[in-house]
Amino acid sequence: MISDGAWHGTAQLRFSCSADGRTRHQGGTTAPLKVQRPFGRADGRCELPLLHTAGGLVGGDRLSITAQLGPGSRVLLTSVAAQKVYGSIGRSRLSPAGAWARQELNFKVETGADLEWLPQDLVLYANGLYEQRTRVWLASGASWLGAEVVRLGRTAAAETLGEGRWRSLLEIERAGPNGEGSHWELVDRLELGGEGLRQGHGMAAEPVFGSLVWAAPQPLAAAPLAQLLAACRADRGDLPGELACGALEQGLIGRYRGPSSQAARTWFSRLWARIRAANGLAPPERPRVWPFQEEPFAGLTADGRTAVG
Repeated sequence: MISDGAWHGTAQLRFSCSADGRTRHQGGTTAPLKVQRPFGRADGRCELPLLHTAGGLVGGDRLSITAQLGPGSRVLLTSVAAQKVYGSIGRSRLSPAGAWARQELNFKVETGADLEWLPQDLVLYANGLYEQRTRVWLASGASWLGAEVVRLGRTAAAETLGEGRWRSLLEIERAGPNGEGSHWELVDRLELGGEGLRQGHGMAAEPVFGSLVWAAPQPLAAAPLAQLLAACRADRGDLPGELACGALEQGLIGRYRGPSSQAARTWFSRLWARIRAANGLAPPERPRVWPFQEEPFAGLTADGRTAVG
């Protein structure tokens, strides 16, 4: 859909678990979003790639993605390629301050369902403005894993973010037993731009930021949680950059700051394997649309459940 010269692409997706234990999907999209052919994994999970056919976002563009998972369904949502956000500051005499590109994500995950939102990288060009809001509603016993890797400027071309900004708001709401009441498990608001790109409490002049959040289906006991966090921290190995991992009330959170998108993806993939094992799920496999030259699970044992730290 095009409005005032800007795109508003939408995806409305629904997933259900059939009698044979396989997850099926239905729904539709509007341009420039398109759903690729789904792939069913051996454990019944539906792997569904989303394609942005416009080749990138410019100021004023919007993407809205909604996914509803029925009880017991298992889904991996990813993207076919990295998302580009072009600079808009100073590009128009009518809007010299630039216009924001926005993405809105709304996920509803019913009891016993598991959703993994693992898109490929976001590349924010110089003077680009991008804002994302993610709203996750979880039933009791549902789980959600989300990760994002953001490159602030095309550093291979000696480009920085300049006057651009990146904003993110993640809200995770959990329903109580029997659907009664609800509480916020996490409200995570972030913004990178200006002095925060250079100062030590921000990006310290590093070009890549990454964030991973896991909302577990049940609270983890103290000992298993401590063991999981220790293993995740050990999985950093000799990867470049700063990597930190901590506990949530019901799950964990990981952050990356450094020079390498590949390092962030590699560490997050190791955490993904750890989380699958802690969740009692099958080891993850590289999505078919991810770069073939990378081996994100290199260093895992044969069963894919334990990383070498």
